[in-house]
Amino acid sequence: MIQTLDLRGARPGRADLAALVPRAQVDVTTATDAAAALIADVRDRGEAALLDQAERFDGVRPPAVRVDPAAIDAAVEGLDAGVRAALEEAIRRVRLASRAQVPSATVTPLGDGAVVEQRWQPVGSVGVYVPGGKAALASSVVMNVVPAQVAGVDAIALASPPQAAFGGAVHPTILGAAGLLGVDRVFAMGGAGAIGAFAYGVPALGLEPVDLVTGPGNVFVAAAKRVVRGVVGIDAEAGPTEILVIADAGADARLVAADLLSQAEHDELASAVLVTDAPELARAVVAELERQLGATVHRERARTALDGRQSAIVLVDDIPSAARFSDAYAPEHLELQTADPDGTLALIHDAGAIFLGATSPVSLGDYLAGSNHVLPTGGQARFSAGLSAAAFLRPQQVIRYDRAGLAAVRRGIRALSDAEQLPAHGDAVDRRFD
Repeated sequence: MIQTLDLRGARPGRADLAALVPRAQVDVTTATDAAAALIADVRDRGEAALLDQAERFDGVRPPAVRVDPAAIDAAVEGLDAGVRAALEEAIRRVRLASRAQVPSATVTPLGDGAVVEQRWQPVGSVGVYVPGGKAALASSVVMNVVPAQVAGVDAIALASPPQAAFGGAVHPTILGAAGLLGVDRVFAMGGAGAIGAFAYGVPALGLEPVDLVTGPGNVFVAAAKRVVRGVVGIDAEAGPTEILVIADAGADARLVAADLLSQAEHDELASAVLVTDAPELARAVVAELERQLGATVHRERARTALDGRQSAIVLVDDIPSAARFSDAYAPEHLELQTADPDGTLALIHDAGAIFLGATSPVSLGDYLAGSNHVLPTGGQARFSAGLSAAAFLRPQQVIRYDRAGLAAVRRGIRALSDAEQLPAHGDAVDRRFD
């Protein structure tokens, strides 16, 4: 069962803590060559390559790569009523929260006749990738498409692997979610080939190259994003899911264990970490994990994740020490189950999304909190953020100077351009006053 790291009595620095952090062994570089070859194949052969790759990796040859809009409509009609209601509520909540993420245009006066405007322009087109392997993540359709729509993106294409269980079609719940959002350009393609199709386009399918690719995926999807970065923008190289729970003696061991399991069931490489200053809670959580595993559908997958090097119970002296460990880890999902979650929050700097209190579990954020569940993993929360409407926007500066405004800075431009031995810069300004 899950390992224990005892850091009580120690005062490791940030670098030492980073070395102690349990991490999954995921090396994107090992998949880069394979991903590059698959992308090149799609670039050269287009639809034929996508069909061959589907047969090879997904075990089925789809009847068509581009999904007929009629099939999307049928998937919407075929949605279970409860699932449809949940998707519609998720769409509503994520749309409301995403609107708050759109920056306002601003105008900054810098002097008489001197103004710099800041405006935000959406990218022209987006390719959304939705995995369909261990789980068909219809919720990821919502989390990727809604902020793009709120940002004002005109063209959204969606790719998801063909499913052998559905005759090579995209999973019907994913299709239904796309239909609820009005996305009618859906493609049955997966893995690195799908990322290549987004980056370079497939004219025979009516798929033009996109400007930005978003969405989670396995190591080959992450490697493919790395390969095409620069040709297109990417959101992130997402890795296996992570949860870190900071809990004190007052936390409910049943709930802590349930939340750790909720992420461990995703993948054998999922990370589940508890950091606590209460040894008695740690023991109770281990017992609960053993008990609850028996009732978990994906128990073998979850047990492998919990037994892996990436999962641990970490014992510390106090909650400030737990916060320092968490910052060194920079988790994708951070839960604060302490007597004073707001006080603990004040100690936290680095995390993808933070869930306060026992009634704000990570599962809430995965589906219906209104927040986005596409978040940085592998410690990337130290320098990057989760997906938001702002991710689909580009800030642009608009400079508006009249003659008087330019005259006021003319001498400064002349001085700096001469100092940098770029006199034509100064000449371009002086000629406006000849």
